[in-house]
Amino acid sequence: MPKSKRSKLVSLTKVAKKTKEQKGVMIKDLQENAEKWKYCWLFQVGAMRNTHLKTVRKLWKDSARIFFGRSAVMAKALGTTPEEEHRMGIHKLAKQIQGQVGVLFTDTEPDEVLAWFADFQQPDFARAGNVASRTVLLPAGPVMRQHSDPPEPFPHNEEPQLRKLGLSTSMNKGVPTLTSPHKVCEKGKPLAAEQAQLLKLIGEKMVVFRVALISRWCAATGEVVQIEGQQLPEEQLGDAGEESEGEGAMED
Repeated sequence: MPKSKRSKLVSLTKVAKKTKEQKGVMIKDLQENAEKWKYCWLFQVGAMRNTHLKTVRKLWKDSARIFFGRSAVMAKALGTTPEEEHRMGIHKLAKQIQGQVGVLFTDTEPDEVLAWFADFQQPDFARAGNVASRTVLLPAGPVMRQHSDPPEPFPHNEEPQLRKLGLSTSMNKGVPTLTSPHKVCEKGKPLAAEQAQLLKLIGEKMVVFRVALISRWCAATGEVVQIEGQQLPEEQLGDAGEESEGEGAMED
């Protein structure tokens, strides 16, 4: 007899026990890495995308360990007071672990780390709620896909979708066509869901995934150095609906 596909009831005590065990494993892992590496960096992520974060993890796989998410657990593991700190001076960094931040442990020298992350920036499509970084105006004529090389008009079967997203199009020789210019978005204003979807369809990337380094702890001295000019504006932090991969899990 085949097994039932109905949802099974799970005891809340089992869930709570599992969550507690996971936290314990993460705390132990963080503390072990704090003992192993020369530096611990605190960072923020702008325009969070799991795909790009996975790329960062992969490229640093052999020379660093990265934790992301569960800020309260990370702060507790490192200790937020001189009495609770796991390593000398690290409480000064742990006190800053709030919100959507991560920590990176590495032996790589600071100048190299700063240069690498300054260079790693990945353009991506905006989402609803992101602030438009520029005004996008579609001219009268065929509606073009900008991500094609060279740009090409949309096929006829996508004309209903374009109209659904607010474009006043008509068919001209089988091509969705605007009879007058259409402003998709205006610089400095938050994007509605329809605007974000239309920008993606036409191939306009408006946000940039980047990792901003906030501060650095040094094991040898116990000192914490603040990284000037790295704090990201509020509108660039994360994205609604995007969850950090693994909530603190690491790629080995």
